[in-house]
Amino acid sequence: MMAHEVSSFERALAPLQAEIAVFDLLGGRLHRPHLARTDLVLLGGSGAYSAAIGGPWFASALNSLRTVHDSGVPAFASCWGFQAMAVAMGGRVVQDRSRAEVGTHRVFLTAEARRDPVFGGLPPSFAAQMGHEDLVEELPPRTTLLASSDAVVNQAYRFEDAPIYCTQFHPELDSAGLLARLSTYPRYAAEVTGASFQEIVDRVEDTPAANQLVRLFVENFVRG
Repeated sequence: MMAHEVSSFERALAPLQAEIAVFDLLGGRLHRPHLARTDLVLLGGSGAYSAAIGGPWFASALNSLRTVHDSGVPAFASCWGFQAMAVAMGGRVVQDRSRAEVGTHRVFLTAEARRDPVFGGLPPSFAAQMGHEDLVEELPPRTTLLASSDAVVNQAYRFEDAPIYCTQFHPELDSAGLLARLSTYPRYAAEVTGASFQEIVDRVEDTPAANQLVRLFVENFVRG
């Protein structure tokens, strides 16, 4: 899904223009020089990998995320990126299918989010695209909770000591993008949620408010 992830972030940034270069965290560690000419880091991921279970590549990936945090380069993380950044900076992630969310679900902003420069212009509640069975059980230190859903308390947070925002949901995915993901992993929805693929597809809806978030982040934190 790497190409789809890149095209989804490109769409989410529109009408802003971006030249996106992929750094594969499975292939090695990111170091500060990799960020020398970088204006923004986008952290996505794939449903094939778990921030709760990890793997032989995970320690290196976490060190890479700590480098991003310490660099001062603005970063936006969604889904796996949201979870892995939490682990990297001292939070806790668990796998819990009883709280899994696949499809379109509603999120609710916290009082702090309504005063936030990125989230503050959005409605108090809005629909967002999701696909996860891992979730952040405990936020890292020096973060502020920005959004929750009925099933999962920690749906979005920001760091207080770095220009980094993280969402469990996928602001880079519109309804067509989510359907493309679900079609790539047709068994995932049923295995994780117990609902049929068609039942989840039938409940997918557009998410115009959530789809503004990446662009709003860039407009507030990226210069030039």
